[in-house]
Amino acid sequence: MATDNCEIIPLSLEDPFTFACNPGVPCFNECCRDLNQFLTPYDVLRIKRRLGLTSGEFLKRFTAQHTGPGSGLPVVTLKPSGGSQLRCPFVTPQGCSVYPDRPAACRTYPLIRMVSRVRGGGQTTERFFLMKEPHCQGHLQARGQTVREWLGDQDLAVYNRMNDLLMAVIGLKNRLAPGPLPVAMQRLFYQACYDLDAFRLTIREKRQTPSAAGDPPPLESLETDDDALLAFALDYWKKAFAGHAAGRS
Repeated sequence: MATDNCEIIPLSLEDPFTFACNPGVPCFNECCRDLNQFLTPYDVLRIKRRLGLTSGEFLKRFTAQHTGPGSGLPVVTLKPSGGSQLRCPFVTPQGCSVYPDRPAACRTYPLIRMVSRVRGGGQTTERFFLMKEPHCQGHLQARGQTVREWLGDQDLAVYNRMNDLLMAVIGLKNRLAPGPLPVAMQRLFYQACYDLDAFRLTIREKRQTPSAAGDPPPLESLETDDDALLAFALDYWKKAFAGHAAGRS
């Protein structure tokens, strides 16, 4: 099928496709302008760490906060650099300056990954599509690979795992607590999922983990391991939304 002259082709994990992006491709860096880039909590974690910033500093300098129209949850977008081209703040003539820690959407392109979860179970299914935009000349390059090979080359396993945790939280919230959240809960969600350093400080100051979280990992791991802290935060919100729904029933 095609959408606005963009061809969307379904692929399996073992299906091959031809694509490469490098400074030799004539459209290099063109996809880094007209920016409308959403960042997942794991994207924020990786980039702020790459830049040597606290999560609060990164969020203030490089992002804007919105409310998801469907979920009612806080979402974060990357603020484009000045000028009419709305370029990514991290793009340079040589390419992406945070390339080893670039967002999942940038890593996945030109593929689209869609995940669905079986209600009442923990199983998820993946579907993949190749997006062929008219301006992108990467599809004309000689490099060929399967979808599975692309996912491995782009180090997407950890991104997909962490982002799937987020999608599970959003799905549970939509099912158990539809509609807007109280402002206080929105602020707590934003802190726990995006402003991890502030969330860590909250845990440290209370000298205990939030009560809705059940049995947490050792506090020592939350002090030193950003990935563990984010996974804990997402698990906390799964339980919090279940409790919020129970309180409304």
